[in-house]
Amino acid sequence: MNQPKIDGWDAIPAREPMFRAPWTIVMLSVGLIALYALQSSLMTEAQVEALGLTPGSLAAGRWQTLLTSLFLHGSWAHVLMNSVAIIAFGPPVARLMGLRPRGAFAFYLFYLVCGVIAGLGFVLSDPGDLAPVVGASGAASGLLGAASRMIQGRGQVGPMWGSTVIGMAAAWVIVNVALGVSGLTPGAEGMPVAWQAHLAGYAAGVVLVGPFARLAGRSGAYFTQ
Repeated sequence: MNQPKIDGWDAIPAREPMFRAPWTIVMLSVGLIALYALQSSLMTEAQVEALGLTPGSLAAGRWQTLLTSLFLHGSWAHVLMNSVAIIAFGPPVARLMGLRPRGAFAFYLFYLVCGVIAGLGFVLSDPGDLAPVVGASGAASGLLGAASRMIQGRGQVGPMWGSTVIGMAAAWVIVNVALGVSGLTPGAEGMPVAWQAHLAGYAAGVVLVGPFARLAGRSGAYFTQ
């Protein structure tokens, strides 16, 4: 069987304790951990591979793997790092969208769309890869991309081509290209990392945070210049 490829992160320090994070973030992080506990105790390696994302799964019409792969992980270190990343970078995005039903819906949809685009980015960049991709860090990268525009806008959605957005994007590209070249990622436990998914997810977050803020009814928070 092909060893699953994880879309893992470097070790990322949490910037906000979970007990202060919005409920949407807490539910997402705890949910990923709970799902991995079920995965590790109830699922076989073959079942995980079947739900992971590969170019072959899309060619066979199993488009649902773009979503199912986001809720699987390669190890406890993998799921915990992704949960920490979500807690670190997700709260400002969650608060921007709002914590009532409409905002929560927009936030979760934004997260999933970033994850799907991350998966598509990986498949398009490496169509011959046979190892299934699992993990939420492509979606979490979208939260980081969105956060870069909020940093630029000081809590609102700032200009896409602002200096902070460009600087953070450049740093993210350098980090992930280095991961791709070296193959070394703390917590990956020797598994290959789908760094292309990180970049595609990040770009999706940068571009889509404004439209999703509007979907959440926060059009006044969106800068257009």
